Amino acid sequence: MGGSQADTDTVSRRIAIVEDEAAIRENYADVLRRQGYDVQTYANRQDAMGAFGMRLPNLAIIDIGLEDEIDGGFTLCQELRSMSNTLPIIFLTARDNDFDTVSGLRMGADDYLTKDISLPHLTARIAALFRRQDILDQPASPENLLQRDKLTLDIGRLAVQWSGQAVDLTVTEFWMVHALAKFPGHVKSRQSLMQESKIFVDGSTITSHIKRIRKKFTNFDPDFNCIETVYGIGYRWNSA
Repeated sequence: MGGSQADTDTVSRRIAIVEDEAAIRENYADVLRRQGYDVQTYANRQDAMGAFGMRLPNLAIIDIGLEDEIDGGFTLCQELRSMSNTLPIIFLTARDNDFDTVSGLRMGADDYLTKDISLPHLTARIAALFRRQDILDQPASPENLLQRDKLTLDIGRLAVQWSGQAVDLTVTEFWMVHALAKFPGHVKSRQSLMQESKIFVDGSTITSHIKRIRKKFTNFDPDFNCIETVYGIGYRWNSA
C-alpha cells in the first residue's frame, strides 16, 4: 500500500460480509478493499459461523435473507452478539419495513441500512463505528467515569453499571445513554442525539434504540424512568 492516512486507518481492520447474492457481495467487498480494509465474504450463515468460531472480524455486515434461511441474518446477529457485546454489526438488506428494522436493532445490531444506500454513505457509517470502537483501547482512568446517581459509565471501556450491576449495552446504545446522561434535564432532539452518539440513522431508528435501552435498564430496575420522552422534541435524562 502507499502509506496514506486512509491506508493507516484501515489496514488492520477486518470486515466480514455475509450476503448470498454473489454480485452484490463482491461489489461491496471490492469497494471496501479499495478503501484498505481486509474483507472476508460468506454466502450463508453456516460458513460465516464456521469462520467466526475461529476468529471474529472487527465488523460484520449482514443481510437478513441468507440462501434458504429467510431470517438467517437475524439468527447470525444473535449468535455474534452472544460472542461479543461490542462487535459492530450492520444489517445491509433490501427489507426496509419497520418490523424488520426494529427486529434487527432488538437483536443487537448497531445499524440497519437498506441496499439503496450510497457507497460513500456506507463507508462513512463503517468509519464512524470503527472510531467509536477505538475508544475501547484507551486505558481506564477516573476521568473516563461518568456518575449519575445509580448510573455509572466507563467511557474508556464502554461499560455501564446500574446500582453496581453491569448492563449489557451495544456500542450504539452506550453512546446514546452517554449523550443523554452527561447533561441531565437537557432535552436532546433526535438529530442532536444522533450526532452526539456518532451514528447516522433516521428518527424512527433512534426511537427503537431508546425503547431497547429502557428495556435493558428495567430488567434490573422495574422502576427505572430516567429516560423521558419529550413529545415532539426528543428525550432527556432525569435523575433517578
